[in-house]
Amino acid sequence: MKKLGLCTAVALSLSACAGGMNGGTSGNTIVTQYPVEAAMLNIYTKARSQSLVATVGNQTASADITVTPKGNMVFNNKQVQAAEVNTINKVNNQITDQSVAINYFTVNPLVFHGYTDSSGKYSLATQSTTLPKLATVGSSSQLIAEDVYADRSMRKKIGSYKQGWSLVRDTNNTAWFCVDNSANLLLANDPNGTSSECYKINARVDILDSRVTINQPTTNGIKAIIFTSR
Repeated sequence: MKKLGLCTAVALSLSACAGGMNGGTSGNTIVTQYPVEAAMLNIYTKARSQSLVATVGNQTASADITVTPKGNMVFNNKQVQAAEVNTINKVNNQITDQSVAINYFTVNPLVFHGYTDSSGKYSLATQSTTLPKLATVGSSSQLIAEDVYADRSMRKKIGSYKQGWSLVRDTNNTAWFCVDNSANLLLANDPNGTSSECYKINARVDILDSRVTINQPTTNGIKAIIFTSR
């Protein structure tokens, strides 16, 4: 599953310097379970757009992200569905990079199979668990092991990653649903670091807010860079 394309914006900036779970979602009702499979579908496979911004030193890094369903396709000799993720990175409001990736998946249950992107990368994903229809606040699980190749010939592996999810309480009737991405397991030190994409959801699986945290290694240790929605 393609990570949001924010690392380029960060690197350039640094170099320059659910429903019906417990009777409703209002009042003092405490919702303890959320439909996380539906949340993942809403985030990665359905049409939506978001804009994220972070301050890095005296620079402002931003990313405009659009998800567009692409319908039925064939990927790795499988009949799948697809969704395009278009990311425009900016530093101080100047476009620095644009990437287009396509995630491939099947539904019932939701399973991710990999992605391709505009740089030629070809990823194959193995999903180790099925996302639950409902998950209790505090739950987490490993989800995907993913190998990334320089191109579809798959002769040169350039990345190996693990992705998992977690569900953390926000308020009595909202929670943060997070997808966590490991560093590149092929490298002793991944300059891109790890990342966590978090989405505030309610029991109806509305996406109310989002933030992306990139933990990037520097000469002074790990620097956390947080992109927030605007």
